[in-house]
Amino acid sequence: MLVLNSGSSSVKFALLHPASGNACSALTARTRPAYRLLVVRYRVLVSGRVQGVFFRDTCRRLAQEHGVAGWVRNLPDGRVEAVFEGPAQDVDRLVAWAHHGPRHAVVDHVAVQAEPPEGLDTFWIT
Repeated sequence: MLVLNSGSSSVKFALLHPASGNACSALTARTRPAYRLLVVRYRVLVSGRVQGVFFRDTCRRLAQEHGVAGWVRNLPDGRVEAVFEGPAQDVDRLVAWAHHGPRHAVVDHVAVQAEPPEGLDTFWIT
């Protein structure tokens, strides 16, 4: 639990590690930039029929609608790889969407890996 004092009022909140969900110590939290406490980043690998079905374009549009930064690309093996970075709730929406994709996609498997945020500010297709 971390306590922040602002004048006569104080705010208490628990800090959770983005990858594990475990509580972080206040000392650990103070050594990280504030940006990393508010933003999460996930690398997502999606397999199935996910190329040629507007997966990347729909992903870009949804990311922009939800204020999520990152990128998406087709891989030579037929999978789609994406990085989503932004507020946890918005990134979680994109990760959930990746499990079914656009209307004509058939998603077989989604692998999600947490990564440290890099401070991206836009979303693009590579």
